[in-house]
Parts: sequence; C-alpha cells; structure tokens
Amino acid sequence: MLGLSMLLQGISPAYAAWKFKSKKKTPVQTETPAVFEEPELIPTDKEKEQSEQLKNDPNAIYIKDIQFEGNKLIKSSDMAKMMKLQAGDVYSRDMVQQSLKELYKMGYFTEKIKALPVKVDEHNVILKITVEENMPITGFTIEGNEVLSVGDISAAIADLKGQPQNMVMINQAITNIEELYASKGYILARVTAVYDDPDGVINFEIEEGHINSIAIEGNKKTKDFVIERNILSKPGEVYNENQIKADLTRLYGTQAFKDVTRSIQKTNSDSDLYDVTINVEEQRTGTLSVGGGVDTATGLFATLGFAENNFRGLGQRVSLNVMTGTGIMLNDQSMLNRANIQSELSFYEPRLKGSENSLLSKVFYRDFASYQVPLAIERRYGWENTLSRPLNATKTLRGQISLGIENINVREGDEAQVRDLFSKHNIPISERAKQLEGGLFIGIAPSLIYDTRDTIINPRNGVLASIRFDQNVGIDEISNTHGKLTASIKKYFPVMKKSSFSIMGRAGGKLYGDMPEVMAYRLGGPYTIRGFRMSDVGTGDGFMMASAELLTPLLFLDRIEKVKFLDNIRLAFFADAGKIFDHSISDRMYNRPGEAISVGVGLRVFIPGVGPLSIDWGYPLTNVGDGNRRGAFTFGVGEFY
Repeated sequence: MLGLSMLLQGISPAYAAWKFKSKKKTPVQTETPAVFEEPELIPTDKEKEQSEQLKNDPNAIYIKDIQFEGNKLIKSSDMAKMMKLQAGDVYSRDMVQQSLKELYKMGYFTEKIKALPVKVDEHNVILKITVEENMPITGFTIEGNEVLSVGDISAAIADLKGQPQNMVMINQAITNIEELYASKGYILARVTAVYDDPDGVINFEIEEGHINSIAIEGNKKTKDFVIERNILSKPGEVYNENQIKADLTRLYGTQAFKDVTRSIQKTNSDSDLYDVTINVEEQRTGTLSVGGGVDTATGLFATLGFAENNFRGLGQRVSLNVMTGTGIMLNDQSMLNRANIQSELSFYEPRLKGSENSLLSKVFYRDFASYQVPLAIERRYGWENTLSRPLNATKTLRGQISLGIENINVREGDEAQVRDLFSKHNIPISERAKQLEGGLFIGIAPSLIYDTRDTIINPRNGVLASIRFDQNVGIDEISNTHGKLTASIKKYFPVMKKSSFSIMGRAGGKLYGDMPEVMAYRLGGPYTIRGFRMSDVGTGDGFMMASAELLTPLLFLDRIEKVKFLDNIRLAFFADAGKIFDHSISDRMYNRPGEAISVGVGLRVFIPGVGPLSIDWGYPLTNVGDGNRRGAFTFGVGEFY
C-alpha cells in the first residue's frame, strides 16, 4: 500500500525543455523545428494490465477528481484530454508522471508543473495539477517584408495572439509564413530569426530572396536583348517563381527555342541575394511545310508554307502560306460546289522598336464559294496591320487596333437557279444586286482582350473575353459605310483532374449604316451553332448565341505516359443555342429558322501553335427550315469562341 504521506509530497517533471527568454533577440531555431510527437492517449496493454491488478487490490487508491490550477488561457478540458489518468482510475505515480510530460509537451507551460494528490478518504484522492503558463503573446512585429504586407503575414499567424508562448506553435507559424510566401510564388522567402520582447511581442525577421543578377546562356543565333526583353523579372526584385515561369513560357512561345530552363544560385556576398541563369536551347526556326486536312469551310485542303520564327535572330516571324481546298463540305443547296484558293504573307514583330507594342502585318488573297451570299463567288484581297499592347502589368488585358484596306468582289455563280429562287419566293430579282454588293473598304477596328486562362492549350480555368468595334468605310460606295460591335466571353471551370467545363456567350450587331450581306453575321456551322450547315440558321445584321461544353480525356488513353500526344486528345459534349436579328434576303430564299438549339459530341486534338483540330456531330433540337433535320458534322481548326 502506498503511504499517503508519500503521495502528499507531490510530483514534478524531471526533464529540461526550451522556453522563451524575456530578453530581446533570444533566437529561435528555425531550421529544425522542435515539433513534439502526438501524445499517446490510449493506455497500452501493459498499462491496462497494471490497472486491472491495482483495481483488484483491496487497498487500491482511486482518483475521485482531477483539478487544474494556474491555467488562465488554456482550457481545463483541453488539458484533461492530454492526461493518462481520468477520474475513477486507480492512482499510479508513473501514470501521473507521464501525464505531466504530456501536458508539458503542449508547449504552453513552464517547467514549474507538478501534481499533488489530496486525501479525501482512505481509498480516494483528488489529483491537483498546478501549472504556470508561459507569457501570453500580445502582438507581432514583422521585419524585412517587402512584397507581402504586415497585415497579410499577421493574418497567417493570428491564432497565436492571446495564447501563451508555445514553441510548437511558433514553429508552425514560421511554416505558415513561408507557405504564404510560396503560395504567391516567392519560394526563396525564409523566416531567419524569431525573438520575443518582455511585453510579450513576438518579432519575426524575414529574408524574401532578392535577385542579384540574371544571366543568359545557350543562345548562339538569338541576340541577347531579344531574350532579355521577354524576361520581365529584374535584378533587385524579390524572386517570384510564377513570374519566372511566365518569362520562360514567353520565351518558349517565340518558337525560337527547343527548351528553356532556369537555375538559381545563392551569392556568396549576401544570404538574401540569388543569381538566376536562363538556359536556352535553340532550334531550327526556318521550316518548309506541306500538309493538308479537312475543314467545313474549305473542305479537303492542302497547304504549302514557309516560316522563319527567328528572323535575323531578332525574334521576328515571317511566313508565307498557300492553301487550296475542294470547297465547303456538307454544303446545302445555297452554296456552290467550287474549289477555293487562299494565300497569305505575314510579318510579326513582337517588340516594335523595343516597346511593349507588337505588330502583325499581312497581305492576303482569297477566292472561294461564298457561304454568306447564296450561289455566289467571293474574291477578297487586301492588306492589314494589327498593333497590340498589354494594358496592365499582369498581361491579362491587351488592347489592339487593326487598320487595313480590303477589296471584296462578289459575283454571280448560278444565275438560272437564283432567278428560280427569287421567283418562287416572290422576291424582285432587282434585290439580287444588293446581295452581290461588295466594294473597296478601309477598315479600322479597336479591340480589348481579357485573358486569365491557366494555359492556351486545353485550358481548365480562367476567362477569355473580348470586345471589338469594326468601322468599315466604303471607298467606291460611301453608302456601304457601316459600324458594328461584337463581344464574347468564355469561362472555364476545372472538372476532376483533367476535364473542364466551359460556358460561352457571344453577341454582335450593326450600329449604323448599310452593311452588305457579304459582311453580315451568320449562325450555323463550325464556331457557331454546330449540327447545322454553314449559315443554315441564318444571316443578318445582328446575332446572339451561347454554348456549354464539357471536355474530358478519352477513357484511359491519357494514362499512357510514354505517348504524351494522347494527353492532348479530348472528347467533347456540347450544347449550342443562338438567334439572328434583322434577317437577310437569303433567309427568306431558303426558309432559314433564324434561331436554333443543338446538342452533340465531338473530338478535339490540341496541336501546339495551331490550336485544336475539331470534328463535331450536332443534332438540332429545333426546326431547321429547309435544311438537314438529322444533324450534321462540322470540322474546324482553332478555338471555338
């Protein structure tokens, strides 16, 4: 039997532990945090056996109650959870000692912690646990921060305020601060010192990791300044991994390099300075290409092209493309079955005279069966310059303005059939002349583009929006001068790990003037209402449409990691809806519905530098006029906006 006189002597833990000193700049070790293991609160088999033996002892002493003293900020209920003993258990000196150790490991108390059993009767005691809390934390000071505010950092450690100083929680606070920096791309930021003041204020010293220098290696043809102007990170700034990744992506997007990487090295002179090296591997930038494909607008087509993506080592691009096609695929009776030819010579300067402006200049020639004007042939040629510039530091908003001149010639393709159609619908044949209106136009088109997509190829998050005003001035026929406004927005949502869901809205309309039918808006076909043939929903002076689309990897194919190309293939499920306003004469000629809804499935193959190649089959849910009521395939190259 344990003597009560021995019990009344009390117990205190016989081990040393760290505590805050009330002396300024007592450092806290940050490289190896003193994180305690989670205490084992479930009694072991041996402890259970000993407990049963003690209970069978007729002279056993029981704990009637456990009382905590000295704690002001820490709840007694939280302390009770750490105890190896509970009310009703047999008193055990060893178990009390273990309980005190667990309480001390909470980190809130000084080493002046003890237990005192108080006699109630011959077989019961009240166990009184006396603790002394560490000095409470009254506030924080942050030193060395530049890119993050004191408020943001304090918010990450706000839970400490009002609590007793606790080494475990201080180390967690250090982790929270560094993770906050890392989440914003500042991966080199470190908490280098922590010390307390006598008034309970905890001081954190931070080194955020500044760029000392940026070097370029690996380029032979490309001029240094061409690479440097694509690197927005600068010496003296705090290193940001997100910004560096954007710089590398921008360099890779010039198509002058096969690979672009970065390395970081701490300087010897200052622990907060780092040298960054951009390593580039150049590739052959001059290419001669022969290809082909299929597209709803051009049919089966063949292409011949030449491109130089790093012209004179200045990052400029020069290209010449010639394409011939069989003509519109899956066309209806309103379109001629006629081959087409298109050619374009373009020049792109990414930094015009060293500024943030980029310039795209091109001359073009196109001859094809019109899908705007029934049974007509279009011939277009002209020249266009587009000046583009980012409007904010994050590059999410760009402004553009295009200026060009274009000659549009629309000529008759099947006069006999046209006369029959006009007669059948009681339309004066004189109206045909209005349909065939073209002319020479000077166009100016300012626009804004907002882009927060996470990636250009197969985006899963972000927004792409644009608004464009087109002013076309008729040179040879001033009455054809008109202005129109077009806007679109597309929002992406991530679904599971690799799928995405997007919703899109577009609208446009003529603001003033007489707009020739050849320049009218159209719905039906790829990039508009799928499941309908080209212009099969209608053409007119205004439109509005919406689309919803789910893209998901083909079953199991994306898991074949050795064939990366398979990860760029997506299965599509979509729904489209739209309406045309101020219908053209063509809609009367072919009883086009003017509004439509369709659903369907498709396949996307994402090609870098080209965009997605798409094949879709859509099924109309609404009346399709005189068109195909069983749905239609559409083929496209590029994004569906």
